[in-house]
Amino acid sequence: MEINFEHGHAAHCESGVVRNLLNFYGVRLSEPMVLGLGAGIFFCHLPFFKVNGYAMTSFRYISGRIFSDVTKTLGVEYCKHTFKDPDQAMAKLDEVLFSGTPVGLRVGVYNLTYFPKEFRVHFNGHNLCVIGKEGDEYIISDPIGQKKNRLSSADLKKVRFACGAIPPRGSMYYITSMEHSKPLDAHMIEKSIIRTCNNMLHIPLPMFGAKGIAYLARRMRKWEKLFGKQGAALNLAQIIRMLEEIGTGGAGFRFMYAAFLQEVSQLLNRPEWNQLSMDLTEVGDLWRDFSYNAARFFKQRDPVALSYEDLAVKLEVISARECDIFKRLENTIRRG
Repeated sequence: MEINFEHGHAAHCESGVVRNLLNFYGVRLSEPMVLGLGAGIFFCHLPFFKVNGYAMTSFRYISGRIFSDVTKTLGVEYCKHTFKDPDQAMAKLDEVLFSGTPVGLRVGVYNLTYFPKEFRVHFNGHNLCVIGKEGDEYIISDPIGQKKNRLSSADLKKVRFACGAIPPRGSMYYITSMEHSKPLDAHMIEKSIIRTCNNMLHIPLPMFGAKGIAYLARRMRKWEKLFGKQGAALNLAQIIRMLEEIGTGGAGFRFMYAAFLQEVSQLLNRPEWNQLSMDLTEVGDLWRDFSYNAARFFKQRDPVALSYEDLAVKLEVISARECDIFKRLENTIRRG
């Protein structure tokens, strides 16, 4: 059994799954629009919360919130489940799947057998969609791939109950009704933008939002003193991994949110948002520059020319730019 589901490649797993699920029910939105409506862009650096032994750094909001926020915004009804028992989780998946409903899952990456081995990292925030089952194999629409894949029941159970930081616990989600759904309008877009600006500017803790980037810079300057030379290098490697290997990374989220601002600028005739889109694209380039230089420093390609101080300064420039952009974006709506 396979649901007639249009598989679409995407830049980021969750926004791609949500876009593809909505498309199945006749709601066609671009991936940047999904990210924007879901207030998916974010930043946090949490020294007290460890992932694989190192401080958690994230460039996106918590996994699952894009789906929840977009569906709530559009008036789409949905269900979410987590489980303690793996067999119950698989039984529920089959129940929903065989009703003709595609099911989104949050899973661990490490045991996804269709991933190349070099990309199988210990990360439990990956999203994919199950769209069919034949024998003991599930048919998977994973939007970071160009085509559909298959997983055995045993392998799917394993990734649904991956161990480690923020375990998925069999997490599954799916749309239940479009009866009360509403067409996209200006109010929805502006409300989503305000939610993004609140996340990036107004969380009253220093490690969150645009100011959290400067917080990371301050921490980075202390790494060698706190952790030694090798420990500092491994902390830097973790930042690079989150930027370039986990999901879309820092630059990619900035580029995608910039595309969202460009799209809604044209849709609602708001030329000031197009300028902010261009400014945020430049910030994405700064993130790429930071990542490139951080990788060269980690690999000792420029051991004399670069230092943690140099990298921290680059982060402070990015922090200031993002604070400015999201303040200006917020003001375009607050002032009416």
